Amino acid sequence: MSTYKIKEMPLKERPRERLIEVGESNLTDKELLSIILKTGTKEKNVSDLALDILKKYSLKELQNTSMEDLKKVKGIGEVKAIEILATIELGKRIFLRDSTKLEKLDSAEKIWESSKYLFYGIKQECFYCYYFNTKQELIERKLLYMGTINQSTTHTREIFKEAYRVSASSIVCLHNHPSNDVTPSTADILFTERLMKTGSLQGIPVVDHIIVGDNSYYSFYEHKNILNL
Repeated sequence: MSTYKIKEMPLKERPRERLIEVGESNLTDKELLSIILKTGTKEKNVSDLALDILKKYSLKELQNTSMEDLKKVKGIGEVKAIEILATIELGKRIFLRDSTKLEKLDSAEKIWESSKYLFYGIKQECFYCYYFNTKQELIERKLLYMGTINQSTTHTREIFKEAYRVSASSIVCLHNHPSNDVTPSTADILFTERLMKTGSLQGIPVVDHIIVGDNSYYSFYEHKNILNL
């Protein structure tokens, strides 16, 4: 837990300043939510408060989250819940009037390009799952775990629980290496093998595991280092 305030961060790392510099489309979900929340609490800065919300709810789940649900997150009172709900509703009115076409991500490179902003400035390992339909269209993206700088504890059960919830046909897992060395560790390889075996048993294949760096990635699929190829 961080107690430093946003104003104590280097200017170029603050969410509002980053939006001005690089544009809103290049901000992480956490940064965008931090801007909406404006402030944190005495115990937690706004960036960590935003992360608490995103660990509890995926973006898709936030679309249908109630005020009472949001207020269950420590540090979220009625005012902040109202701000979040108003922003979500405005987004719905803008985008849900358009077509419901889903994003097709049918290669490791496309998935990496779509995910790079998720890991910007993150000093810990984060583990995401991308859930796809039969056409390799993305139906859900979920942050499942955030670990220490060199360790992420991820439980296979949670990965497939989410897959069943969204009726996924396949899964791609992603995590970052804060060192930017995307070479898989022995633990990465063993974990991927376990995921593959479980996916085969569950009937929801894990088609790739991608390790993300700032300027590169490692795809188990592309390197043919995955069991069901």
